Amino acid sequence: MNLTRALGSVGGLTLASRILGLVRDSLFARFVGAGFASDAFLIAFRLPNMFRALFAEGAFSAAFIPMFNRKVAAKDGGGLPDGIAFATDALSVLLPVLIAMIVVMEIAAWPITWLLTGGFNGVSDEGFAFAVELSRITIPYLLLISLVSLLGGILNSLHRFWIAAAAPILLNLTLIVALLGFHDHEPLFTARNQAIAVTVSGALQLLWLWWACRKAGVTLKLKLPQLNPDVRKLMSLILPAAAGAGAVQVNLLVSSALAASFLASGSVSYIYFADRLNQLPLGLIGIGLGTVLLPTISQQLGRGNDSEAMETQNRGLELALFLTLPATVALIVCGAPIVAALFQHGQFSPADTIYTAQALAAFSLGLPSYILVKVLTPGYYARSDTRTPVRYAMISMAVNLVLNLAFIVPLKHMGPPLATAIASTVNVALLYRTLKARDHFIADARLKRRIWRLGLAALVMGVALYFADGLFRPYVTGPSLERWGAMLALVTLGGIVYAIASIVTGAFRLGDIRQLVRRPTKAK
Repeated sequence: MNLTRALGSVGGLTLASRILGLVRDSLFARFVGAGFASDAFLIAFRLPNMFRALFAEGAFSAAFIPMFNRKVAAKDGGGLPDGIAFATDALSVLLPVLIAMIVVMEIAAWPITWLLTGGFNGVSDEGFAFAVELSRITIPYLLLISLVSLLGGILNSLHRFWIAAAAPILLNLTLIVALLGFHDHEPLFTARNQAIAVTVSGALQLLWLWWACRKAGVTLKLKLPQLNPDVRKLMSLILPAAAGAGAVQVNLLVSSALAASFLASGSVSYIYFADRLNQLPLGLIGIGLGTVLLPTISQQLGRGNDSEAMETQNRGLELALFLTLPATVALIVCGAPIVAALFQHGQFSPADTIYTAQALAAFSLGLPSYILVKVLTPGYYARSDTRTPVRYAMISMAVNLVLNLAFIVPLKHMGPPLATAIASTVNVALLYRTLKARDHFIADARLKRRIWRLGLAALVMGVALYFADGLFRPYVTGPSLERWGAMLALVTLGGIVYAIASIVTGAFRLGDIRQLVRRPTKAK
């Protein structure tokens, strides 16, 4: 498989989804702003969104895909029918567990919301009841998106990556329609409609994946739960994989909860909008690479091609750094123009722009780490090792909690994002060290040669953007059209400088483009 072509398929649809996500957030900032209404919705949305990242993009895929692939590829097995039988058994156990979990969470919505917010720093009883109401509306999304992850895992295993990658587009489209068609001058009304739209989008995503599976010849039938050895093994892998894959999301949840508990109204929104911008390169690069790498490495190891798997990991890490380093520098240096262009209108003030840009700079320090977690963990999951990442995730979450408590008072809304960035860096360092010690990842000569060159090219771009930002600063505070023009000019300039610097330093060669996009030659 050509890694870059596969990433392009996933990344292109992820780009469309993320662009729609920015449109959604821009409209949300216009109609709801950065106050209690937005904080209440974002807390209600944080839990199902975190569960999606842990389960759909992390735990279930990490445990299910390697097992499904082994069933399909087994020489003495029944191929795809065996894989479908395994998926059916998994569904028979997963569905009743999810239903029971949703019922419990609906009943316990009040204490769950309190744990996530600490009571919203003294908000009225009516205000807190509103936040609980929003949580109850969004909780069913957990059930729907978990079933989506099962069907998406099957399609990814069949190398139909684009179908699952397109599902989040339905989430953003649904929320955008709700904002445009059902907004009001009262932010609480609009926030409630957004919560309803979240659950509606889950149903639409499930219908999309179910239809795609039917078209692929995959039909899962409901049956009584059956805890056979394969399902027990799957369940034993999911829980540690959830913690291992979800360290970043849990850290973000802790950050939001502490911000709601200790900081002024609007702080949760500053952190959310900053995280949304930080998530753009993470979604395009990290999630896309993780989606492609896991089944690819699993199949290579299953065929006994350890050297081919090593090559895939090296090129994955190289590609991640090539795309991530300039994004990191750009978000740190040019955060204010980007935030102003996307969000500063309607209820979102210039002061909100400054605070959000500060949180964005802190988040972006950890952007390479967030993405490298997605690149390194397939090296464990492909070997059915979900326990080692969980140990390191626990250490990362402990570091995040300690640093959150240390930073939140002196650094305010910048404290939680900075703590999250440092904690993720600790996680990556531990993951890399163990892979290297086990000889499961050895950086080859090409990767070693290019890493420092990529860093130098990104640094050159950062210096150029720093001086250019000073020239465009007057336009950042101008009308909306001027703000957009300033942002696009800076982004274009940064891309051109980085491309030239990459070629001059030897970080990337023109011949690499042909090598990356060419179709692999079929064996004769």
